[in-house]
Amino acid sequence: MDEPVLFDIEEKVAVITLNRPDRRNAINQALLIKLYDCLEEVERNSDISVAVLTGSGTTFCAGLDLSVIVTENLMDPREDGTDLMDIVKACKKPLIGAINGHAITGGFELALNCDFLIASENASFADTHAKIGIHPGWGMSQLLQDAIGRRRALQMSLSCRFINAEQAFNWGLVNEVVPSDALMTRVKQIAKDICSVNPYMMQKVKNLIEYRRGTTLTQALAHEKEDFTAFLESLKTVST
Repeated sequence: MDEPVLFDIEEKVAVITLNRPDRRNAINQALLIKLYDCLEEVERNSDISVAVLTGSGTTFCAGLDLSVIVTENLMDPREDGTDLMDIVKACKKPLIGAINGHAITGGFELALNCDFLIASENASFADTHAKIGIHPGWGMSQLLQDAIGRRRALQMSLSCRFINAEQAFNWGLVNEVVPSDALMTRVKQIAKDICSVNPYMMQKVKNLIEYRRGTTLTQALAHEKEDFTAFLESLKTVST
């Protein structure tokens, strides 16, 4: 039986590939368990600086596997009290979504939990929670409006219509759109650029950007100033 998620490390870049192509990489309990384990390995392993999440075949992820939604534990798949957003939050290293095809509903939520997205020209996105009668649980109602704004999020989530890669780029959902055969090359290039910077300061900058989500602009600016002051003091200590 094929692994539901593949995990490879290439020069400090971890590539996590959802691997149920016959089910369009639909999410079941086994896939979630393996995905959570992979993300924890990314955080734990000092030989990894950046992670990439993508899908096998022509689909990124079609969302929950509806054939097992009642029979399998999809909210707490490892039965350890952690869910997707807990695992992603605990992983402090950058997570890039390489969106190679459809990202639908729960699969769209997986994408939204990445730090940023690079899409192939064949990528498309849809939130169909309202259409299929499934409650969102991995951040759709908040992360989508954070990415594209409240009004566009309402349009997507209430109409349940797909948007293509070009529209996703125009709305700020994805950072770049590239030809399908160039997707992983481009994403790995970005990942290697991240690997080349000062790891301590990269993490600091990432944390500062994330800090803004939970507070006001004034408080975030004050927080950055405090950290900068502490940084300058640390330089003085080193030089004496």
